[in-house]
Amino acid sequence: MSDSKKNQLKKTLGLSFNIAVLIGGTIGVGILRTPGTIAGLLDNYWLIIACWLFGGLFVLIGANSYAELATMLPKAGGSYNYIKRAFGNYAGFLSGWFDYITHAIPPAFYCIVISEYIIILFPELANYSTVIAISLLVAFVLLHLSGVKNGSAFQQITSFLKVICFVCLVVACFMYSGVKVPVIQKDNSFFQIGLLFGIFKSLQLIIGTYNGWNSVCFFAEENDDPGKNIPRSLYSGVLLVITIYVLLNLAFFHVLSVETIAKSNLAAADVANIIFGKNGAVIVIVISIFSLISILNAFMMIPPRILFGLSRDGFFIEKGTQVNKGGTPIVALLVSSLFSLFLICIGSFEVLFSFAAFTSIIVWGLAYFSLLKLRTTEPDLPRPYRSKFHPWLTILAIVVSLALLLGFIYSDPKGFGIIVVITLISYPLFLVLKRRRK
Repeated sequence: MSDSKKNQLKKTLGLSFNIAVLIGGTIGVGILRTPGTIAGLLDNYWLIIACWLFGGLFVLIGANSYAELATMLPKAGGSYNYIKRAFGNYAGFLSGWFDYITHAIPPAFYCIVISEYIIILFPELANYSTVIAISLLVAFVLLHLSGVKNGSAFQQITSFLKVICFVCLVVACFMYSGVKVPVIQKDNSFFQIGLLFGIFKSLQLIIGTYNGWNSVCFFAEENDDPGKNIPRSLYSGVLLVITIYVLLNLAFFHVLSVETIAKSNLAAADVANIIFGKNGAVIVIVISIFSLISILNAFMMIPPRILFGLSRDGFFIEKGTQVNKGGTPIVALLVSSLFSLFLICIGSFEVLFSFAAFTSIIVWGLAYFSLLKLRTTEPDLPRPYRSKFHPWLTILAIVVSLALLLGFIYSDPKGFGIIVVITLISYPLFLVLKRRRK
């Protein structure tokens, strides 16, 4: 068998996996940890809910564009392929590595957060946080080395059970009648500088929690019918995630006041402590661990696909295209896992999460631009799905992306500084790789 045939990804994934990886790859650490931070930044019930809805609407508009892009160019690597096709090799190279970093960061902070939750349950393990995080990473590497089918089955089971768990939590919150939503005294000077900072910082965190909504696009090459499955899973999955996020926030505020949640690091656990007593809080922490395991599994599968696509185009080592008998890009998985291991040893949740939101906005914005350009420059490309209300919704997605990016720069200049440094380093590295490809 030739290397080209041997190093091909297998078309073994379908609609059920697509929906599972979108839900499993999105719902997790953000909705469990950020409500307290956002309540502290905004201190306004309706403004908080509006920000969650705004983030969801932005993602839904993005799904409209990605549904066309992913079915038009159904290749491993997702956004990188569209941007490269529209704007050339350097734009593809830079966006591919931005996207890779964005998706290689989550396994690290999910391992960190799961270890923190385990320590809450077992305080005697407090000195072993890093060891627990590394052990989780190794366990998932072994799972995915065994093949795509095992990873896919695990994803579908854990994503389904995760949704059931969150629905049960929402129902339990709304059945509780001990506290009503407090009347918040509104500041008449709405557009004050502090509040503007709080809105953009909150949106940065919220966009981070929605990160993963386009997960299905990374597996387009392995899908048995991408033309039909990708649009269906993008729309249904994103709508389900928005519904769960908004309902969870409403449910939390039904039980605890904005002021109380603002002081909480683990809002779900504090809410359960009120509803069920101390044992309830333990149950929610267990559910949280289980939920995070589902999202960790999804993000163990995504970075190797991006690295596989980059390697195939000569933007990483040639062995990055090596696929084992189970359909796993084995070298890409091992390299990504080593990167995650490095981040576990040096990183923290807040820094990593904010950085991922920054790079996500940049890559999504470039992808939306690529849709506009490809409609003009390559109108005859096969398009099994065409985005609705083109070009207006795509232009709206670009405008919102730019506004969010400017807001993120304002609220997180250090994160932007890191992005600028990576960009400056990228071009000479691109030239070196370009010479090597000749």
